[in-house]
Amino acid sequence: MAVKTPLSRDSNPLSEEQALREHINRALATEPPSGLEEQLIYRFSKFWFRPELHNVHRLPDKPCLFIGNHALFGLDGFVILPVLLQEYGRFLRPMGDKFLFAQPRVAKTLIRRGATMGHPDVARALMAHDQDILVFPGGAHEAVKPSRERYQLQWKERLGFIRLAAEFGYTIVPFGLVGPDEFYEYLLDSEQIVKLLKQTGFWSDNMRPDAIPPLLRGVFGTPMPRPQASYLSFGEPLELPRPTQRAPGKKKLQAWRSIVAERIDSEIADMLLRREQSRHELSIFRRIANV
Repeated sequence: MAVKTPLSRDSNPLSEEQALREHINRALATEPPSGLEEQLIYRFSKFWFRPELHNVHRLPDKPCLFIGNHALFGLDGFVILPVLLQEYGRFLRPMGDKFLFAQPRVAKTLIRRGATMGHPDVARALMAHDQDILVFPGGAHEAVKPSRERYQLQWKERLGFIRLAAEFGYTIVPFGLVGPDEFYEYLLDSEQIVKLLKQTGFWSDNMRPDAIPPLLRGVFGTPMPRPQASYLSFGEPLELPRPTQRAPGKKKLQAWRSIVAERIDSEIADMLLRREQSRHELSIFRRIANV
């Protein structure tokens, strides 16, 4: 029996392997978004989130694997992607959890915007075609982290992104992003909601804790994100050696991952300081809206 996958059609279900191949083909055929829609997204991001970029001179003039801290609800994409595309010509391909592609219409929109499913074969295909890739190793868990863990990496023991970069000799660009974690105020975090669901008997064993969103409040109590200024800084790239017949061992992969994490933490610390130093530059509206 064919297995229904995120890209399956009810009328003609695809096997898991077929769906993955179709997803890869669609991803490789995707061109950088342009036109009025893209301009509106870019203009809104520039006005509302006021992205401030630092150390852009560190960006290598070749395809890279961009690795950073994941923001609340994955809203970092609204800051990173438009400005890098419009101002620097870098079309980053963000990789997301497979559950984001569960509905065909949503999947089509995400792919059209450049997003792809976080699968090793998808990453290999993108690297083989010299694409800029954006990966948040913390995944969905980091995107719904409680407020006390803001700007803390949630990578656990994951080595996949390092292993794939080493396989292709891809350069890794670490970055730190400050701002999007405060786009919303927490009313209940995901841990509290999961606990409440378990206490009331609404929790099921097939539910994923990292897929339970927190209860949030935006600007003036609305669903609109607060106009929080954002600060993005690129760390020193990690140049991985050219691939050889012998794959690097676990200790080498862990050492490289630690280097990337340390550089991200350093950029986050710098941007938190930069934000504090520039608070006096905020308009009265932004000060009131972010209370």
